[in-house]
Amino acid sequence: MQSKDLVQLAEQFGSPLYVYDADKIQSQYKRLTNAFSKVEKLRINYAMKALSNVAILQLLREMGSCLDAVSIQEVQLGLYAGYSPEQIFFTPNGVSLEEIEEVSAMGVQINIDNLSILEQFGTKYPNVPVCIRINPHVMAGGNTNISVGHIDSKFGISIHQLPHLLRIVENTKMHIVGIHMHTGSDILDIEVFLYAAEILFDVAKNFKNLEFLDFGSGFKVPYKKDDIETDIEELGKKLSKRFNAFCKEYGKDLTLIFEPGKFLVSEAGHFLAKVNVVKQTTSTVFAGIDSGFNHLIRPMFYGSQHHIENISHPKGKERFYSVVGYICETDTFANNRRISEIKEGDILSFRNAGAYCFSMASNYNSRYKPAEVLWQNGKSHLIRARESFEDLLKNQIPLPVEKAIV
Repeated sequence: MQSKDLVQLAEQFGSPLYVYDADKIQSQYKRLTNAFSKVEKLRINYAMKALSNVAILQLLREMGSCLDAVSIQEVQLGLYAGYSPEQIFFTPNGVSLEEIEEVSAMGVQINIDNLSILEQFGTKYPNVPVCIRINPHVMAGGNTNISVGHIDSKFGISIHQLPHLLRIVENTKMHIVGIHMHTGSDILDIEVFLYAAEILFDVAKNFKNLEFLDFGSGFKVPYKKDDIETDIEELGKKLSKRFNAFCKEYGKDLTLIFEPGKFLVSEAGHFLAKVNVVKQTTSTVFAGIDSGFNHLIRPMFYGSQHHIENISHPKGKERFYSVVGYICETDTFANNRRISEIKEGDILSFRNAGAYCFSMASNYNSRYKPAEVLWQNGKSHLIRARESFEDLLKNQIPLPVEKAIV
């Protein structure tokens, strides 16, 4: 997409605005599948928590993707978007047995990540196919909030609890069809990923009727110029060779599953916001925009960096700005960032706004959530309308008005 296209979309649909480039999503999907083309059975489960707009789900379904869901509501969205139950994989954390039972009854593949629920479910439903999520105790991820495979993580069944896990499976005679792991997001060192994969292979040897191994995801994408990213091609080459060798050892062609979210949609997203005010203080020049962490919380939550461009005047002289929002708390997107000279009314574009941006948006300060637009084949498609005051009031119930005393 060109800057002029984004400016026109901001003029047409207003700001703040999320825009997603369909071509980028498609190219990332093809890049991943090409990297593992030597694996006989490959399945991509899009981690829909990254961006769950129904139109995005439909786009990925048309490409051949399946879904990874973490809540029953995401499962329902997937079914609404046209996925069959067999195309949806349910990987929750800390949910009730009742929610797992309800999803299982829909025909969706379930993934269980704790011994308590595993034993309860296996006792009641020994013939229902189950996947087990293990914790390999491998630290990987760009931030402690997104590193989920370490020893203190709440996710997965510890590999040190494998004897207990095997006793539950033996006692309940439950049907284990898959083993799953996820070390964390923003993985830089593929050798760490390959090391964790060896742990998964070792665990898998304890189960004789597996159908798949799920390696999670967490592939890092670049956030700025010359930024490092996960070498998908190198990982594909090394892991494919090792996976194929394991399948020969196991005596069966298993399906290799990945569940990418950020990798597929992050770079496709642009968040557009208008500059309300340029404010000079004794030491800082603030560019205050018509949005805040209610719409894009990642810089405040994860300390993530989003490249910011002044797409209204991209060729202007660069100056240093702190870009801030309109929320009545510390609400800073960037400190002392070099950006083309900003004037009030200019449109700023935040890159890498496709993953965990709109999906983590809120109505804090009673602000409306923004609209979403899909850019496909040079045309714009409104895929979510901007909220209104009526949306804020929906489901709220005022107290009854007392009758006036005469």
